[in-house]
Amino acid sequence: MFVRVSPTVTFSIAARCPRTGRLGVGALTARPAVGKLVAHVHSGAGAVATQATVNPFLAHDGLPLLAEGRSPRDVLTELLARDPGREVRQVGMVDCQARSHAFTGSCTRDWAGHLTGPGYAVQGNRLVGPQTLAEIVRVFAASRDLDLAERLVLAIEAGEAAGGDRHGARSATVTVIGDQPYPLWDVRVDDAEHPAGELRRLYGVFEQEVLPTIQGLPTRDDPLGEDARRALG
Repeated sequence: MFVRVSPTVTFSIAARCPRTGRLGVGALTARPAVGKLVAHVHSGAGAVATQATVNPFLAHDGLPLLAEGRSPRDVLTELLARDPGREVRQVGMVDCQARSHAFTGSCTRDWAGHLTGPGYAVQGNRLVGPQTLAEIVRVFAASRDLDLAERLVLAIEAGEAAGGDRHGARSATVTVIGDQPYPLWDVRVDDAEHPAGELRRLYGVFEQEVLPTIQGLPTRDDPLGEDARRALG
């Protein structure tokens, strides 16, 4: 039996840290596996969250254009102009210069909207109201001294506490890229009764057990990597 599920996502934040230059996306939704299609981050380009009725090409085609130095506004204007489904799309984009832009199609599910500012784009659909996005922005701005991954987790927790999806939540994700092409943070909750709480738990596990390994991997400037250096003595 085939059951068609409407591809609706709850809320997300695409962001850049002004202190470190790191880029990331955090998201929470009422469907499973939000991190699979929504969050897209590329070192040297930017961060994109594509949601509602998802079009992954807004990210896959948009990130190379951002890497050329084009602004998120110009990139989204071009890509959406040739997307026949744009009125059911929602997308937020931030580049390496902290420029941001977002779009909410006229046929996305109420309540739907977005907020942008230097270094962030916050968007949501099927929310209880605009207070969800306002609280995400408030918490994200108030935590500017923390690492970007922690700020994104806090933003997701704040969005859920402010009402979040009016149909509940099921999955969450945080992805952060540093100065290397591989993720520095990639924490995903694909199916949980309380995904924001589970994301917080897994964030702690990742910080203790995974992050040190990632920090010891080879880099462009150090092709050996600290872990291999220690292993070789």
